[in-house]
Amino acid sequence: MKTQLIAALAVLLAASAARGQNADSFYKLGPDSLPMEGVPQGKLVGPHTLPCEVFPGTSHTYSVYVPAQYDATKPASLMIFQDGHAFFDSNGSVRALNVLNNLIYRRELPVMIAVFINPGRRPDQPEPPTDGWGDRNTNRPTEYNSIDDRYARVICNELMPVLNKEYNLSKDPEQRGIGGASSGAIAAFTVAWERPDQFRKVLSIVGSFTNLRGGHVYPEKIRASEKKPLRVFFQDGRNDNRGMGRGGNYSPERDWFLQNVRLVEAMTEKGYDINYVWGIGLHGQKQGGAIFPEMMRWLWRDHGASTDPNDKVERSFNGAATP
Repeated sequence: MKTQLIAALAVLLAASAARGQNADSFYKLGPDSLPMEGVPQGKLVGPHTLPCEVFPGTSHTYSVYVPAQYDATKPASLMIFQDGHAFFDSNGSVRALNVLNNLIYRRELPVMIAVFINPGRRPDQPEPPTDGWGDRNTNRPTEYNSIDDRYARVICNELMPVLNKEYNLSKDPEQRGIGGASSGAIAAFTVAWERPDQFRKVLSIVGSFTNLRGGHVYPEKIRASEKKPLRVFFQDGRNDNRGMGRGGNYSPERDWFLQNVRLVEAMTEKGYDINYVWGIGLHGQKQGGAIFPEMMRWLWRDHGASTDPNDKVERSFNGAATP
């Protein structure tokens, strides 16, 4: 009996080590995510404040990445990231500005405006990341985890008109993408699901497609609905939050990895254009950040390329636009 108890304890300790040891330590940023000599640097404009009527009393802070190649006479593609501070953080797990600079320069992405928007908050509430991601002290849980059209209205009816006044953005929904991590990922998915006339590319890192506010029903919604023109790249880890409550009770509706797999299965059955990567990692941006360049390349893989061997512009680096 004692031997069995010791053996069981050893298994538990090994599993704990595999989770905490850190499963995320295997994921490192590659060259595409780091500054490269000679690459034109885009600029981050902001932060700006967006008043919000959809959620009265709140406002959203956002910043805009403008690539060095942006030419106001030509429509640019668009990508919007929820929890924007975590995506453009120069010391963070994603470092999206470096990725955009590098991939646009090498013509692996189109010339692209990127918007980094934070959850809505009241004036008396702190701006993330002053105190975490904002789940306990901003409007993030309501905005991001609800599967209705309210947050889609924030993006499409409140943010987009402002952006369109400032920048020459493509009106083609195929040239517009939206992404996020955790609750920001389900928020991005919901925007595209509700408004495929505006956004058709989705990037999802450890998406919270769980029963926080009903998000676990998406597989059933997808199977019951007419197929929409969406392209989605999912990432999650086997050691994401696995639905264990404080009392040790398991809830499949709160199992992040299970619900991501279910969603991919439903979209595959329906014939959606999807890609996915299941790693070993935890709930966070480590693996998603490491593969972020590849996620972006895949989502935007059809942005256009000339096969003319004499097209020297196409075969050259995409340098900064002429002022």
